[in-house]
Amino acid sequence: MQWLYKLAKKPFFGNYMVSWRNPLSETQRLEWKLIRFQSNSRALLSGLVAESKSTVTKGVIVLGHPMGKEAKGYFLKNGYTDLLRENGYHVLIFDLNGFGESQTGNFDYFEDIISAGYEAKRRYPEYPLGYFGISMGGQFATIAFAEGHPFEFAIVESAANTLEDFWIHYPFAHKALKLLYLLMPRYQKRIRMIDRIKKANGLRKLLLIYIENDAVILDDAGKKFKEACPLPTELVIFKNAKHAELAKSIHRDSYFKVILDHFNANSNLVVQCRN
Repeated sequence: MQWLYKLAKKPFFGNYMVSWRNPLSETQRLEWKLIRFQSNSRALLSGLVAESKSTVTKGVIVLGHPMGKEAKGYFLKNGYTDLLRENGYHVLIFDLNGFGESQTGNFDYFEDIISAGYEAKRRYPEYPLGYFGISMGGQFATIAFAEGHPFEFAIVESAANTLEDFWIHYPFAHKALKLLYLLMPRYQKRIRMIDRIKKANGLRKLLLIYIENDAVILDDAGKKFKEACPLPTELVIFKNAKHAELAKSIHRDSYFKVILDHFNANSNLVVQCRN
């Protein structure tokens, strides 16, 4: 069955489903533990987990990567894992099915996100659990939040409202998407993000981060998600940055501050409520 999934995904992700290269040095790799866990997408997922470098641990954050060859390495290369670990968070990064070191499963990527959340919760049940997904990792999280997920607070960055909105920029993939919907009409309804987020539950607060004039995402995507989400939701918009590259932009410091402020405030609230 795996070969069939790979074939079906080729028009969408063929250029990105490649052998994964670890960007860490041999010394840095010693800080991370390789993990494997099963997803309901019918794939065995691969991830890495590392603990906080701070004397006080505030919580656990699961990171969902954007579409790309780097997969989970995106967060290692761009400073996200260092930021979180140095500020008191255990971190779990993972490859969505078919990317990086994970097996190829079906198109239910939101199941991968949910499974990663439960794996983090199993390992660190005593700590508040947050999620941060960018582009693809954020887009499918909006569906995960309407399912039986374990997250208590989250950040979604640069996510399209629908798959059509995203793939319209890639003509061949867009045609393949139409064919997929023709063959799987129920799936189209199941993964329409702007509709699924209306049933989001379980989160204390959701933070949406977007880029003005993003070449890949419609300008009002963040506003639409904010209006549709029934949970407390904040929207932050940055200017003059490329899609999924805020960490490389002139906004890096203020962007990282927004991320930390959200996680710090909400992890603290979870701890207070538990006590």
